[in-house]
Amino acid sequence: MAAPPARADADPSPMSPLTARDPPGRQAEKSETACEDRSNAESLDRLLPPVGTGHSPRKRTTSQCKSEPPLLRTSKRTIYTAGRPPWYNEHGTQSKEAFAIGLGGGSASGKTTVARMIIEALDVPWVVLLSMDSFYKVLTEQQQEQAAHNNFNFDHPDAFDFDLIISTLKKLKQGKSVKVPVYDFTTHSRKRDWKTLYGANVIIFEGIMAFADKTLLELLDMKIFVDTDSDIRLVRRLRRDISERGRDIEGVIKQYNKFVKPSFDQYIQPTMRLADIVVPRGSGNTVAIDLIVQHVHSQLEERELSVRAALASAHQCHPLPQTLSVLKSTPQVRGMHTIIRDKETSRDEFIFYSKRLMRLLIEHALSFLPFQDCVVRTPQGQEYAGKCYAGKQITGVSILRAGETMEPALRAVCKDVRIGTILIQTNQLTGEPELHYLRLPKDISDDHVILMDCTVSTGAAAMMAVRVLLDHDVPEDKIFLLSLLMAEMGVHSVAYAFPRVRIITTAVDKRVNDLFRIIPGIGNFGDRYFGTDAVPDGSDEEEVAYTG
Repeated sequence: MAAPPARADADPSPMSPLTARDPPGRQAEKSETACEDRSNAESLDRLLPPVGTGHSPRKRTTSQCKSEPPLLRTSKRTIYTAGRPPWYNEHGTQSKEAFAIGLGGGSASGKTTVARMIIEALDVPWVVLLSMDSFYKVLTEQQQEQAAHNNFNFDHPDAFDFDLIISTLKKLKQGKSVKVPVYDFTTHSRKRDWKTLYGANVIIFEGIMAFADKTLLELLDMKIFVDTDSDIRLVRRLRRDISERGRDIEGVIKQYNKFVKPSFDQYIQPTMRLADIVVPRGSGNTVAIDLIVQHVHSQLEERELSVRAALASAHQCHPLPQTLSVLKSTPQVRGMHTIIRDKETSRDEFIFYSKRLMRLLIEHALSFLPFQDCVVRTPQGQEYAGKCYAGKQITGVSILRAGETMEPALRAVCKDVRIGTILIQTNQLTGEPELHYLRLPKDISDDHVILMDCTVSTGAAAMMAVRVLLDHDVPEDKIFLLSLLMAEMGVHSVAYAFPRVRIITTAVDKRVNDLFRIIPGIGNFGDRYFGTDAVPDGSDEEEVAYTG
């Protein structure tokens, strides 16, 4: 017999029970109009015991699955002020999966509120909240009719698409991007546009049937059951369905008695024994939530990775890889390098000659794209056997800040090119790169991607950017890393981790000093191009850490 789950119940104070003066059945009898229903919904709030959390009740008519990182919003961008540290090793592969927490419990037990309290208390970036509500199956016409009359059982395991849940959770644990359906509770259907989720150190999966599938259970590193009194759950469900989903009180009570309560007794309550922790009273049990947060923090500490130190010492005494292509060092190219490397060069001249080199670099890079034979007819009526691009589309992705200076050159030679951006900066306390922001075009997995950064020293930022693209299902051999100047260390690091990524640059310098500056180098490209002050002890890569 399995050991019973721990009950995180250090607070002995009992929950205030419902009084007999306001039973929901009697309210249903008094309800005659929609206006009265709304009034009843408001009065139901008084029946709920205070939890002292300060959280307002959630209001939503669609399922929600979203990440909850710290944000800095500007007019054009949303920047993650606490970046995501490396989730891969120096080989470019994920060494440990994301930590997945399962939150089970009855309908309206407070699972989502508990999940949000855990997220808030964790105070770590890149936490994804995945709701089981998003994964209701698409209903047939007959089932839609039943649902409209409160005759369809949404609290049965068969109502959920477990295959999609499992595949989604597996991909999230592997660090990949996923598309999640958005369910509309007012129409009992999935919306056409699905939500894209990406990046997670911690995944919190919540739902009434979170522990109902054996394969799903195996994906959960921690299982928590939120145990809330049935009367409290009924009152919460009445309030939610009337005020947020436009249902009438009679229909809610009918559905509860016919489906919700029997399903809880048959399918949900028995899964409590599978939980590692049982949280009585839900969000009111702050002691339990603190214990959960402490355990998750300890798990995250075990998963911390140090990538930059490994890159600095690994595979540096090998010949340059065959995937590297360096623009031919003609007198013209060498002359432009002489100008932009000279510390006395004015900002105007630095920008002018950098742009010339960028244009040459991108034209050179395009020659590595796949081409196929094609025949066209000239204005003279003659056939010409030529070449045409054999791919679907070209997308440029710049690593902010310096990488975006290469975007105009790409747009000048690639008509209608799509552009994405990734912000990766170094945490000055840990020395590790952190992912702060990304915006990628839809369906990027079908494109050839030109990844742009002006300088690459250790390759730490470039590796993270490549890993992001791979997590969005871009094939490795369709990624082209372009940089005006690279250090041999950076070339080796990227090529070792991702041997099928094409690396293209105008020059490769031999050394990187103790401050990770390329030697002889070019200085901090972004500061020289944009005219900003150099960061003390900074490197050639764009590495200023945001704090928030």
